[in-house]
Amino acid sequence: MMFRDLLDDLDDYSPAPGKLLDVPFVPSDDDVIEGLLSLGEVRSTDLLYDLGCGDGRIVIAAARTRGARSIGVELDPLRIADAMEEAGHVRVEYLVDFIEEDIFTVDIRDATVITLYLLEAVNLQLRPRLLKELRPGTRILSHVFKMGDWRADEQIELRGGNQRGVNLYKWIVPAQVAGVWEWEGMEGGQYRVQLEQRFQDVTGSAWLDDAVVKVDSATLCGAALTLRIQTGKTAVPQAFILNFENNALASVWVDE
Repeated sequence: MMFRDLLDDLDDYSPAPGKLLDVPFVPSDDDVIEGLLSLGEVRSTDLLYDLGCGDGRIVIAAARTRGARSIGVELDPLRIADAMEEAGHVRVEYLVDFIEEDIFTVDIRDATVITLYLLEAVNLQLRPRLLKELRPGTRILSHVFKMGDWRADEQIELRGGNQRGVNLYKWIVPAQVAGVWEWEGMEGGQYRVQLEQRFQDVTGSAWLDDAVVKVDSATLCGAALTLRIQTGKTAVPQAFILNFENNALASVWVDE
């Protein structure tokens, strides 16, 4: 559904007594769910968390069609009850769980995939903890709503019939790579780079044995940063893959 549909459904929104929900429940269509799971390349090795899972349809679909372990987080106990009943009905209860907890406090550190159908303002509230707590390489998938100025790594538009397209977004949590890093080249030269970072966008300066060289390109995907360094006016750029763990440089490979 588009945002206009969400507004239309506000009249039907009635949270459980005593519960203040950040976003009204608006169910996602089956084609949207399949689009999200395909965009995120969700597979049986994943652990998917759906934040604000409603009746659990994304969680259940991930388990039923992809074999993925999936956890739904929802404040409304009535929605959770519906979700658990449906999971049992389609026989995926052994792959899913539903937690009655706040999306801003639930432990999400083990997730490899996060799915969202929240307002952009809520996405922005979540963004700092998503970047801080999720492991680099974790995929974040959002139905309709963006993450402010955090550029999506991938975006697709679903179209059906005469309806306006629905946008789906994917972000890959980047490692924290800003700083100064050094390593020895295969031929013995000492490389040093000073990197600046905004989300997955990286720029910087480089030196080879204290001589200034040029960072031709920098591509960050999860924990892997591919650097192409121009060491001379006519030389082919030397490509390196820097792997990061716990905010530190763990290994460097030459990209052949």
